[in-house]
Amino acid sequence: MNLFLFETIRLGVRNLRLHMLRSMLTVLGIIFGVAAVICMLSISEGASADELRLIELMGTKNIIVQSVRPQQAAQVAEGQNTAMLEFGIKRRDMKIIQKTIPHLVDVIPLREVAYEVTYHDKKFAAPVIGTSNTLFDNVNLEIQPGGRALTEQDLKARAKVCVIGDDIAKALFPLLDPIGESLFAQNPGTGGIPYRVIGVISPVKTAGAPARGTQERNFNREIYIPLTTANDRYGDMILKRASGTREFLKVELSGLFVVVNKVENVLMVSKMVARVFEKTHDKQDYDIRVPLANLEQAERKKRNQQLVLGIIAAVSLLVGGIGIMNIMLASVTERTREIGIRRALGAKQRHIAMQFLVETVVLSTLGGLVGVLLGCAGAVVITRLVDWETIVRLWTVVISFGLSVLIGIFFGMYPAIRASKLDPIEALRYE
Repeated sequence: MNLFLFETIRLGVRNLRLHMLRSMLTVLGIIFGVAAVICMLSISEGASADELRLIELMGTKNIIVQSVRPQQAAQVAEGQNTAMLEFGIKRRDMKIIQKTIPHLVDVIPLREVAYEVTYHDKKFAAPVIGTSNTLFDNVNLEIQPGGRALTEQDLKARAKVCVIGDDIAKALFPLLDPIGESLFAQNPGTGGIPYRVIGVISPVKTAGAPARGTQERNFNREIYIPLTTANDRYGDMILKRASGTREFLKVELSGLFVVVNKVENVLMVSKMVARVFEKTHDKQDYDIRVPLANLEQAERKKRNQQLVLGIIAAVSLLVGGIGIMNIMLASVTERTREIGIRRALGAKQRHIAMQFLVETVVLSTLGGLVGVLLGCAGAVVITRLVDWETIVRLWTVVISFGLSVLIGIFFGMYPAIRASKLDPIEALRYE
C-alpha cells in the first residue's frame, strides 16, 4: 500500500510538472486566498492587540474620571474676549469617594496647571499635570533606566521636579540626557516655572494612531509634577489663551484614577462613583470610564471582527477551490483515453480516483505553503510601509494551511470520482 501511494504521488507530481503553467495558474486562487486570510487576520490581531494593550495599560482595576467642559459653558464663552468658567471634578468629590465607597485601594488625583514647556529656545506643547507618586504603579508606567518616578518624599518636600514623556525628551533633548536638566512650564498667568527632570517615561506604543494615546491620554506627551507643588505654585484659577481670547478656568481636579482592590468589584464601584457625581454635580461636567468594561467590549469586537474577516478571506479560498475543480474536470476529459488504457491494464476505480485526488491535494498543499509565506511577508510589508502593527498568530497559519488542504480534498473528490467511474471501453474509444 505504501509503495502504491508513493507511486501514485510520483505520477501525480509528474503530471502536474508536465503542465507547469496550468498548474501554477490553477493554484493562484489558493495562494492568494491563504495569503489574504493571514494578512487580514494579522491586521485585525495587531489592531486588537494594540487596543487591548492600551486598555490594560490603564489598569483593569481602575476607574477613570475626567473633568469635561460642559456644552453650555462652551456656548457662553463663544464670542467673548474674556470668560470665566468653572466646571469639573471638585476636591470634595475625591474626599466623598475616599470616605464612603468601599473596596478602594487608592484615589489618584490629576490636575493640569500648564500647557507648554520650553528648554532654551525649544518649545513643546504639552500638559503639565500635578499628581501623586502612586500614579506610575497603578497605570503601569515604566521609567527609563537612569531616572526615577515621583516619590512620596517629592510630594512632602513640594519638590520642583518632573517626569516627562518620551516624545518630550526626544523633542527638547535630542542629543542630551534629560536627567538633571531643567525645563520651564509656561502658563500665561504665572510665566515660566522651572522643573528639574528626574525621569523619562518609557515609550507607550500606540500603533496605528500614534497621537491617540490611551483613553485619549498620550503619556508620551505629558509632564508630571508633584500635586503639592502644583497646588503651591498655581492657584485654582488657570488662565488659558487661544485665538485672541482669554479664559479663566477654575478646574480643581482634571481627573481621578479610582483604584479598586479586586477586578470583580470594579463595575459595582463604578456605579457608586457615578452616583456620587450625580448627587454633587448639577451638570454633566465629568466623564466616567471603566477600562474593564472597555476591555470586555474590545474582546467581543475582536471576535466579531475576526469572524467577519475570516469569512471574507475564506470566500477567496472557496473561489480557489472551485478553480481547482474546474481544471481537474478539464483534465479528466483530456486524459479520458489514458484512464481507459490504465483500466484495461488492470487499474481499479480506487487507483484512478486516488491519482486525481493526489494531484488536487498536491496543488492545494503547495498553494497553501506558498500562500503562508506570501501572507507572512505581506504582514511584514504592511508593518513597514504604513507603520501599522500586524501580528501573525500560529493558529492563523495552521487554520489557513489546513483549509487549503481540506479545500483541495473537497473540490478534488468530484473530479476523482468522475474519473474513476468512466467506462473503460467508452474511455478507450474516446478521441
